Amino acid sequence: MVANAEPPVIECLGLTKVFKDFWMRPRVTAVDGLDLVVQPHQVFGLLGPNGSGKSTTIKMILGLLFPTKGRVAVFGQLPSDVKTKARVGYLPEESYLYRFLNARETLDFYGRIFNLDRRERNKRIDMLLEMVGLQAVQRRPVGEFSKGMQRRIGLAQALINDPDLLILDEPTTGLDPLGTRQIKDLILNLKQRGKTVLLCSHLLADVEDVCDRVTILYGGKIRALGTIDELLRVSDSTQFETEHLDPALVEKVRELLQREGNRKIHRVEAPRRKLEALFLEIVQQALKEGAVTSGARSGGTVAQFLAAGTQAASASETTQVIESLVNAAKPQPPAQSSAKPAETPKSGADAAVLSALTAPKPAVAEFAPAAESKSAAPAPTSPSVDRSVIDGLLDKGDKK
Repeated sequence: MVANAEPPVIECLGLTKVFKDFWMRPRVTAVDGLDLVVQPHQVFGLLGPNGSGKSTTIKMILGLLFPTKGRVAVFGQLPSDVKTKARVGYLPEESYLYRFLNARETLDFYGRIFNLDRRERNKRIDMLLEMVGLQAVQRRPVGEFSKGMQRRIGLAQALINDPDLLILDEPTTGLDPLGTRQIKDLILNLKQRGKTVLLCSHLLADVEDVCDRVTILYGGKIRALGTIDELLRVSDSTQFETEHLDPALVEKVRELLQREGNRKIHRVEAPRRKLEALFLEIVQQALKEGAVTSGARSGGTVAQFLAAGTQAASASETTQVIESLVNAAKPQPPAQSSAKPAETPKSGADAAVLSALTAPKPAVAEFAPAAESKSAAPAPTSPSVDRSVIDGLLDKGDKK
């Protein structure tokens, strides 16, 4: 058996949380002996009805609550570790934002908490506002935002520090179907870019679309745990999907199944698409027609700084630029010519003067090609420079 190369992102062992009353008497057992492991680069769903212990579990993972018994580790460290917190992004169930700050000021505030310099903050803020579709309303106070728009800015603040672990508590609450679809696409994108996502939601269709593994809690205990396919597969039935069949052909298939194994076709119907797909199709058509909306716009691409390996990609591009400049600065072999080559100067200083006077004037560019001017071969003759003047200057230098 090959061990996992990377340690678990979240590991809970016997995690228990008991809330007590004023007299320190046990009142509510919110989480009861929870054993939970979240591996890197996966989307893990935490499900359960109200009061099942989901939010309490998340707060213990974040270090906001201390467990009564058991232990929890995040990236192999205690949740209270400051370096561990810097690698976590959190979107709470309710967006607690400063209502008099606008969207840009809100993200700048959270960027300062993570000690991002001003240039990096501004770059990330621009990317995140475009990603969540709020760049057109970035100067409006957050207190004037609808609940869906507040969820969008809340998601942006959860990503400002480029977290390795993203914890989302009801991320699609208050969002329209378009925003919901964008959030789900974003979660899948973050997973592909190497992030780990812990998702808590009551919208089971959203969880089914994006999660790799799911656990269902009830009464603070795990009642089911596994992959989506393991939990939802129906093993005692078989489903076929094909092109449209005539009723006569369907009847032949029915007779064949009856004859071969006394099996029955329980239902024959045309497939239906989801209402979400129809809704998104209508919205996309309205956008193509140039329809105007006063709310949040459709989001853009995922912010570049969230991509795993972005720095490596930037370094690769920089290396290519440097190599091209170095290759351009290398001396080229002189072209074959029947003309008599120019007389070689006697000293390095003379060569520099001669090269500066005879080299063609370089075009204006972003990078000054100083190396190119040195490496360019001096022309045998120049129509714009009198050769006798140059020779006179060199002779004076030799006499001195």
